[in-house]
Amino acid sequence: MIGKAGRVDISLNPIGIPDKEVVGVPLVEMDVKQFSLPITTYTTSYFLTSRWAAKQMIPNKSGVIMTVSALPARIGSRLNGGYGPAQAAKEALTRDLSAELAPQGIRVIALRPHGMPETSTMREVYDLKAKPSGLTWEQFEGHLASATHPRRVMRLDEMANVAVFMASDKASGMTGTTVNLTMGSLDD
Repeated sequence: MIGKAGRVDISLNPIGIPDKEVVGVPLVEMDVKQFSLPITTYTTSYFLTSRWAAKQMIPNKSGVIMTVSALPARIGSRLNGGYGPAQAAKEALTRDLSAELAPQGIRVIALRPHGMPETSTMREVYDLKAKPSGLTWEQFEGHLASATHPRRVMRLDEMANVAVFMASDKASGMTGTTVNLTMGSLDD
């Protein structure tokens, strides 16, 4: 991975696990293993990739480590199991990593979008939560959009543009934070 460039400047961890493992089951009906799966998987993956990236970045005294969080990190939501606590933990880990790595020139950022129907994960959420309740795909998109200020959903290219900006020197003053990309669904 480092072969051609000889260094790591940006690390992005957009980990995901199959939603069918954690979505659609009430918390009171979940066993501990099912509840813990997203917490363990998401946080361990982010920790391992961040630790590896940081070790590569420290000698150069620069770099950006990013992850993707989600709205349930900050709001209560139904039928998501341990997904919300996992995202909250990733945001806390972002702050902790930044506190340790910023003095060495490494910035750590989390991106928190709201549901983007273009992604396969939103199709999985629809199949598990919305479709069984009788919502069409268009109604589900409308539901997601209704929570945003502009009454539309974020596009994947919009999130990618923010990620590129956050990885650039133009965002050099940003670290230890979660960038709110919920289009107003969550006021920070």
